[in-house]
Amino acid sequence: MKSPANRIATSSQATPGVDGYVFDGVDGSQMAFWTCRESAKSIPHAHAYDEYMLVVQGCYTLIFDDERVPVKAGEEYFIPKGTWHGGEVMAGTRTIHAFGGHRAERIQP
Repeated sequence: MKSPANRIATSSQATPGVDGYVFDGVDGSQMAFWTCRESAKSIPHAHAYDEYMLVVQGCYTLIFDDERVPVKAGEEYFIPKGTWHGGEVMAGTRTIHAFGGHRAERIQP
């Protein structure tokens, strides 16, 4: 899974200090696996497609305007398309995301 061919480019990361890998569906959807090396904030953004996330380890706190939603290990969250969201992540957090569209570019060899 952690093949260099699937590594996400830094320019496609919304959160600093993360390592990510991406896989493409035949319908243009993507799955991404991220590991956060350090505690950090994710810049607010929105997608033109739905996002589903699962926290495997640690905690990712989603931020919607003034609402904070901690998503802990074993918990999941659905973010509808067009929803502005950012977040805060603890060092060591690992997440899996399913995107209904093309979200991330790979590092070019």
